[in-house]
Amino acid sequence: MTVVSSQNITKMKLQFTQSKIELSLKALIVFLTLMAFYISSNAQIITAEKVNIGLIYPISTNGTHAVADTNQFSFNLLAGVSAAEQGLTFAGFSNVVRHDARGLQFAGFSNHVGKKATGMMFAGFMNIYGQGKGLQFAGFTNIALKNVEGAQFSGFLNRATDMRGTQIAGFSNVSQNLSGTQMAGFSNVAKRVNGTQIAGFNNTAEDVRGSQIAGFINVAKKIKGVQIAGFMNIADSSDHPIGLINIIKNGEQSIGFSADESRNALATFRSGGKVLYGIIGAGYNFKNQDEVYAFELGLGAHLTNSGVFRINAELSTLTLESFWSGEYFKSSFKFMPSIRPVKFLEIFGGPVFNYVNTNTSEGRALTSRYIKTWENRWGNNFQGIYVGYTGGINILF
Repeated sequence: MTVVSSQNITKMKLQFTQSKIELSLKALIVFLTLMAFYISSNAQIITAEKVNIGLIYPISTNGTHAVADTNQFSFNLLAGVSAAEQGLTFAGFSNVVRHDARGLQFAGFSNHVGKKATGMMFAGFMNIYGQGKGLQFAGFTNIALKNVEGAQFSGFLNRATDMRGTQIAGFSNVSQNLSGTQMAGFSNVAKRVNGTQIAGFNNTAEDVRGSQIAGFINVAKKIKGVQIAGFMNIADSSDHPIGLINIIKNGEQSIGFSADESRNALATFRSGGKVLYGIIGAGYNFKNQDEVYAFELGLGAHLTNSGVFRINAELSTLTLESFWSGEYFKSSFKFMPSIRPVKFLEIFGGPVFNYVNTNTSEGRALTSRYIKTWENRWGNNFQGIYVGYTGGINILF
């Protein structure tokens, strides 16, 4: 009887395993050979409408010739390179198109188009292209070296030479010439604007036909439209600025002193263009004992201007403070005819329609001529409407 040792059994198992591995490798080689032959055959058939599939240049079906090919469809796991694209282009990291791209470009990081991109571009970080027509979306930035027709959307920055359409950025938009709209979380910069700039902090331009809207400041040379700023507008020429302070070269500024029926005495600074102006002022109430510090903000308009005589209308809000407790707010509409006996001096006065909101006894007692009053059932808040008056002088410069 023949006895098989444990060593012989182990040796037989190893030989069997090696045979299985060799057989599997041979099958894989045959499969890859057939796949390569199939891809090569199809690539030769599709000449007018090329398809490029690969990992990264030049590891793709187009190989080293990819840089000279025009594709209808490109799919690269990492990055692809081509001469032009006329359909769908996808890359896990980056697409590089040396000339024109039409259709859709998707990239996990960036799209690069040497000449014109027509269609839509989506990139996780940035799109860089010569010219654009369509929509560009980027997580960080869109940069067009020349003109764009359509829209740029980015998380941080959009830049173009001539923009016809819309730029929307989380931080800033920059263009030379804009026909359309710029919207940014912080800043918009353009040379010539035919449309609207909207920014969380500031807008800067030279010539504007349209509007500038900023949370803090607008800066321009010539404005044919409206400037709206939370704090300041600066321009050489702007007839319709809306802001607390407006420094307009061909406009008007003045320092004024006024008083009203509630014995509020105010020193004010008015600044603006030929039509609209802003008002900021501070003063003292000579009737109260506690809430005596007065502050005023407002917007005014020159309704008529005939040189010596003109009519101004103003909307303003005045608050009285003790800096301890209590609140007094008065919103007013002022209708004020004025005369200018000399060029630098204006004397004004007229009726004022007031709405008062206060929770103090001093605030209630500032006037007894209320047309209508009402109170909050659940607190001591008092509201009233009455007609008063104001008058004063402005020193113009």
